[in-house]
Amino acid sequence: MAQRLNSKNHMQAEKHCDEVDTSLKIETETSNRIADSIVDSLVFTSDTTVASPVPDYDNVVDLILRLKAIVYPVFCAVEHSREVVRERLRIEVSDVGEALYQLVRRCILRDAQSCIAMKQHGCEEADAIERSKQLIENLDEHSRHFTQKFLETLPAIRESLMKDVQAAYDGDPACRNFDEVILCYPGLNAVTIHRMAHELYLLDVPFLPRMMAEWSHSETGIDIHPGATIGDYFFIDHGTGVVIGETCEIGKNVKIYQGVTLGALSFDKDERGELVRGTKRHPTLEDNVIIYANATVLGGRTVVGDGSIIGSSVWITRSVSPGTTVTMKTPSLRMKNQQPDDSEGLIDYQI
Repeated sequence: MAQRLNSKNHMQAEKHCDEVDTSLKIETETSNRIADSIVDSLVFTSDTTVASPVPDYDNVVDLILRLKAIVYPVFCAVEHSREVVRERLRIEVSDVGEALYQLVRRCILRDAQSCIAMKQHGCEEADAIERSKQLIENLDEHSRHFTQKFLETLPAIRESLMKDVQAAYDGDPACRNFDEVILCYPGLNAVTIHRMAHELYLLDVPFLPRMMAEWSHSETGIDIHPGATIGDYFFIDHGTGVVIGETCEIGKNVKIYQGVTLGALSFDKDERGELVRGTKRHPTLEDNVIIYANATVLGGRTVVGDGSIIGSSVWITRSVSPGTTVTMKTPSLRMKNQQPDDSEGLIDYQI
């Protein structure tokens, strides 16, 4: 009896909750105040009616996946005959070209408008402002040019990537075959996206290369700036925590492990105390270099010579001659038996 009463009371309480409006109603005055405050902080161009929306990350991700289907075509084909794959690629390249054109167009327009707007804060030089105006005036022509130039690099990108696949297979005894590298290795995924983003970076397409790199970073845990120059047969093993800076130059047949940082030692500043951009800030790795886990190599003047090996957790801020092995001294370890002596107090760590 008591259970039936409790059940009935519970149902009545639920019905009452359904009837009561529990939504949060923000006062109009509060909404207006928040909107006014945000708008007052924004920087607008002189013609805000044609302001371009920011590039959509969903479209960028879709572009990445479709480009990967082009450079690794047999993984997306229902049939693997040469003619079937050839015809599918013809269609896909054309469709991807249209999608890329729209993204590039939006990126150029948004960047140019941002550059003009930044003039209000004195953050852009006169020549940059003039270049932005010219890009807007010839927007479609520049967008088509950049798109065409990028698409023409896809065969060379694939050729480089297959060398990277070979390097991963050769460098990891746990790898069974090339397919496993392409399907399962985060290092190759990051390098694949980087090689595409790098070509767009060289074309000076704004936003898009960085957006591609940052999505790759979020997916793989590997942070490669699209400006970094990387040679063939490059292998990142494991990969988590790897950082490769914008002006880093990496030669052929280089292998690095998780946690490696190829970064800047310091940033040059001008007479006004502002950062000088476009300088060489990150290290150079010559051919056949191996860098083990958690090593840090810093500085634009730092060169790691051909065939050198950098051991785990090493910190380097000056150049290393070719054929050099750099390691840390073996740390002094202190070990205690699990059963403490009567003369020693029990160490009780709480984490």
